Amino acid sequence: MRKLSSDDPIFDDIRPCRDDEIKTELAKICSDKSVLDGILRFRYPILSKWCGLVLRPLVRRYIKNYCDKINSIADFQDKVAAYMRHMIDATTDGVTFKGFDKLDPKRGYLFISNHRDISLDPAFIDLALHDAGFDTVRIAIGDNLLKTEAASSLMRLNKSFIVKRSISAPREKLKAMTHLSSYIGSSLSEGHSIWIAEREGRAKDGDDRVEEAVLKMISLYGRSLKQDFSTYMSSLNIVPVSITYEYDPADLSKARELKERDENNGQYQKGELEDIESIIGGIKGYKGRVSVVAGDPITSGFSSPQELAQLIDSFIWQNYELYPSIMIASGKDSTVKTEDKDKFMARINAYPEELRSRVLAMYAKPYENRNSLNN
Repeated sequence: MRKLSSDDPIFDDIRPCRDDEIKTELAKICSDKSVLDGILRFRYPILSKWCGLVLRPLVRRYIKNYCDKINSIADFQDKVAAYMRHMIDATTDGVTFKGFDKLDPKRGYLFISNHRDISLDPAFIDLALHDAGFDTVRIAIGDNLLKTEAASSLMRLNKSFIVKRSISAPREKLKAMTHLSSYIGSSLSEGHSIWIAEREGRAKDGDDRVEEAVLKMISLYGRSLKQDFSTYMSSLNIVPVSITYEYDPADLSKARELKERDENNGQYQKGELEDIESIIGGIKGYKGRVSVVAGDPITSGFSSPQELAQLIDSFIWQNYELYPSIMIASGKDSTVKTEDKDKFMARINAYPEELRSRVLAMYAKPYENRNSLNN
């Protein structure tokens, strides 16, 4: 079998943007009406309603001048890191990173984390790596996020590669998963790091568990190399990452979705741009404190997808930061400060009564999972 490279044209349909393509992708963003209008509504919510036609050319010129200074993916990543720091200052009470300093910047790692926020989970990992002098990760994203040309350009500029979730035919789905697995394996063998969520879609009920199907997909490339599951997966430098948000900006919308699914036999009708709106809400919403903990690479101790999933789950659960929101929701609040109780319950009590128990259960789940390790 010919050794593949992640730069091979065979991967052009899923790979991130290259430096020689960056100006083309930036031009798409600068000329996209939805991007210009979105910035106008965000920065000038009142004026945009009355003076949008006048302000739009000014915003386009500003974006173009800003983008003219970006000449490489590294330049773009620096801009993202600067924005992340601004976002942290504006919407959190601080972020702590642990474990990343133990990693080797000369090696590629497969980061597998719990999944609570569409864009911020990999973004926080990227920031931890960027600040430690590492290359940032290539990010696995579902094709459900590529609803507009500008969104596709932004994702590709941010080193995202595509998971073709929309394919339903079994034969085509297996072909796409094998293709994706080959890209991930080739990238890692070249020293590029990868981030992939432990599951398809966010854990809306707060129950973080690895989907074995994700691990099986990753292992497909190993089969082509004639390696069994444990041999191949042990070679990938899998780093489990535990992410905890004290407050979830999407807690109410997640509860609404869960309620609709319960009332409609598991069915939920997602809005056309709902995922994009979730990304924006996650970025702008208040998060309280955030903890991001990276483990040591998992190189042994498993022989099957189930056993590897259990190792990753155990690390994630053990390394949750049990913030007051989690302890209050769990009924274990005897040591929680009164002001923290008042703050959290004011949030809960502002929600529709029929959704409060779902939100509380969502926040309580990390404590329950951590506690299950000791029982």
